[in-house]
Amino acid sequence: MKLHFPDLILFENDDYLVVNKPPAIATLDERNADNPSSLLRLARQHTPDAQVAHRLDKETSGCLAIAKHPEAYRHLAMQFEHREVAKRYHAVVNGVHDFEGISVYLPILALPRDGVVKIDRQKGKEAETIFNTLRAFRLHTLVECMPITGRMHQIRIHLTCLKAPIVGDATYGGKPAYLSDLKRNFNLKKDTEELPLIKRVALHARSLQFTGLDEQEIRVEAPYPKDFEVLVKQLEKFS
Repeated sequence: MKLHFPDLILFENDDYLVVNKPPAIATLDERNADNPSSLLRLARQHTPDAQVAHRLDKETSGCLAIAKHPEAYRHLAMQFEHREVAKRYHAVVNGVHDFEGISVYLPILALPRDGVVKIDRQKGKEAETIFNTLRAFRLHTLVECMPITGRMHQIRIHLTCLKAPIVGDATYGGKPAYLSDLKRNFNLKKDTEELPLIKRVALHARSLQFTGLDEQEIRVEAPYPKDFEVLVKQLEKFS
């Protein structure tokens, strides 16, 4: 599927673009990819000096801010560094949970060779995420996640620490969601294998808020991509 970059743009001014990143495309070029295709590469066809000030995991969809020139990049990078950017994610997690402003403050150590992270109280870097339940279903929960810091896989591992791993996140203990788990008299056609309702980690960067060069506040919300929307609708339907 060929991506048409202008279709991804949620917000644009002279300094910034905010796009709704689709799942399955990397933010930056991957070292070992056969065909170097990344969101940054697409952005540079639209704006030659484009730079990203933060990253989303390849499987994660949603709001990604792109600076159009070096001054805009520095301005936004400083806000990320000083934790002045408000980020909200939505995740569908395994199990039924009632989170109300639950703060997880556990240090994270990245293991670059394995491409994963672990909680390490001695060597880890400080990491904090706040969680709120948006909607509880029969076997799953839609959770709002607000990362205060920006560590790799932070939301994913912090949710696992709450015994609420993200649907489809096998790396951190998440299980897939199947229609047969939700629908009481589910019949699968003979000799067919049931596919999960979503084929990735069910995490979406819902909104982003930061200050522009003119000191005006920029707040952008990203609608759910199709796969995430289908998952939430099926959970609602069978709850």
